[in-house]
Amino acid sequence: MNSSPRKSLSEVNASVDATNRKGWRKLFAFLGPAYLVSVGYMDPGNWATDIAGGSKFGYALIWVLLMSNLMALLLQSLSARLGVVRQLDLAQASRSSYHPVVNFCLWILAEIAIAACDLAEVLGMAIGLQLLFGLPLIWGVSLTVLDTLLLLVLQSYGMRKIEAFIIALVAIIGISFFMEMIWAKPDVNELVKGFIPSIPSDEALYIAIGIIGATVMPHNLYLHSSLVQTRRIDSSEKGIWSAIKYNFIDSAIALNAAFFVNAAILILAASTFFRAGMFEVSDIQDSYKFLAPLTGTEWASILFGVALVAAGQSSTITGTLAGQIVMEGYLNLRIAPWLRRLITRLIAIIPAYVVILIYGEGKTGELLVFSQVILSLQLGFAVIPLIHFTSDKEKMGVFANKLWVKIAAWTIAFIIVSLNVKLVVQEIESWLLNSGENSWMIWLLVIPACVATGILLLYITFKPVLDKRRLEKNARAPHGTATVLQELSKPIYKRVAITIDFSSVDAVCISNAVAQGGKDATYLLVHIVETAGAIWYGSEIADRESADDKSALKNYVDQLKQQGYSVEMEIGYGNPKQIIPSIVTKFNSDLLVMGAHGHKWAKDLIFGTTVDTVRHRVDIPVLIVR
Repeated sequence: MNSSPRKSLSEVNASVDATNRKGWRKLFAFLGPAYLVSVGYMDPGNWATDIAGGSKFGYALIWVLLMSNLMALLLQSLSARLGVVRQLDLAQASRSSYHPVVNFCLWILAEIAIAACDLAEVLGMAIGLQLLFGLPLIWGVSLTVLDTLLLLVLQSYGMRKIEAFIIALVAIIGISFFMEMIWAKPDVNELVKGFIPSIPSDEALYIAIGIIGATVMPHNLYLHSSLVQTRRIDSSEKGIWSAIKYNFIDSAIALNAAFFVNAAILILAASTFFRAGMFEVSDIQDSYKFLAPLTGTEWASILFGVALVAAGQSSTITGTLAGQIVMEGYLNLRIAPWLRRLITRLIAIIPAYVVILIYGEGKTGELLVFSQVILSLQLGFAVIPLIHFTSDKEKMGVFANKLWVKIAAWTIAFIIVSLNVKLVVQEIESWLLNSGENSWMIWLLVIPACVATGILLLYITFKPVLDKRRLEKNARAPHGTATVLQELSKPIYKRVAITIDFSSVDAVCISNAVAQGGKDATYLLVHIVETAGAIWYGSEIADRESADDKSALKNYVDQLKQQGYSVEMEIGYGNPKQIIPSIVTKFNSDLLVMGAHGHKWAKDLIFGTTVDTVRHRVDIPVLIVR
């Protein structure tokens, strides 16, 4: 792990020159990043939720797609703004703001989201290959491992070549569904009614949340904040505002294209399956099979399969980039791109194998929808930090979010989190109802995990607010005023206690202690035996460790006496937080010298916080050395 942070996607950072260009040439220089982001909005996971929504509820959920697209446009523009202004991706900004333990948790959640996304891509590619070439699904899943090499080949040609390849795949998907729409002949009146918000049932809520998760993907927020940094821009205020504007245009064009594809899939399912009374069509395989007879042309099925392969392949490239960004940003750790890709792909393949081998190919549609719900559940952990970071006037300056943007962004975050909380509660209630005697497992495993996740979400939500109030309080109410310093004299210590733990810190403690008291002081070397036997039996313990500690402590005493120091020793038994203050008070010490080992947070939970507790339990000066 490197100690100094790298530039986000350092191999392509600032590789596209967007300076000194005007008009269409300037716009063209900025076009690209949002198209790589947009493929995540039309990956196979979206297909599953859109098909399920259209076949079960007709056009009723198309408003969810529109709302999701508007959410995505605002959030992606905030992500791009963060990258342009601060030259940090979302993961890097989180690492600079949160405690390492919190960042580690956020990294785990981001990796889960990427794995869920990759699962959808694995299944989508495998299903597409099966539909077009008759390849068994299990073999298609296995073959998807080989595309780990594709990104490496594309990266060797530069960022613009990657963008061109992705845009070509997006064009294939768009053209395919444009033709599908012509053949499907949707009911325009019913289609317009679908833009009126409604949730027909709890199942519709589940699918609606899946649509949101499939549309507003958390890994895309990490990705976009990094990809915009591939443009070399004028760093003046005017240049940054110009970059923000052109990136917004890029996002608007790309995300509206993604909205067209998603809407086309839902409309296609509604105008074919729902209209024919086939309400249970949620599998992509069934959609492929039924499209030709329902539309009257074999090309409907063929183009559907081609678009599916294009969607899966384009999404797999951006998923790799997002994984690299998340790992480098949160952990400042970089591994070989092929290895990063392989790890992500293997994590995704395992659940795909399990479902196909145990439950059969018919359950892959449900697995796709479930993967998108997982994505939605991770959204809050990316969206909330993003809003905080882009609203921070101290870090963003004049580019911080305006009031209306903050209101809109927090409304989106509230909607996402509220829907997710409702879904989680519904699912847990359902599990408890159906688990019978095994309900204890849910209480032991699932509910504590949900509570811990909720606490983490509350932490990242309110930490910036609490930090700001703390700073304001300190600014309004200083700890005190400066006093007049009279003639200062060196304190004289006559009785100095020194804690010993038989480590390399001992020599530092003793040398600092004798520097304070000299040879006129009396020193007490204190060591506490902390074995289980010592805690239970106290001074009556006669184990090997206690005898060895007593011998080692006497060795220190003898060495100091040979150098002319007056030294005593005492061994305590039990909890050092209680025993040390008692011994120090009994010795009538006027100074205590203790060694610290630099433990922090998680290590404090493991190793304890003896120094901090002891210094509050004695009323003499404590010198802490390390």
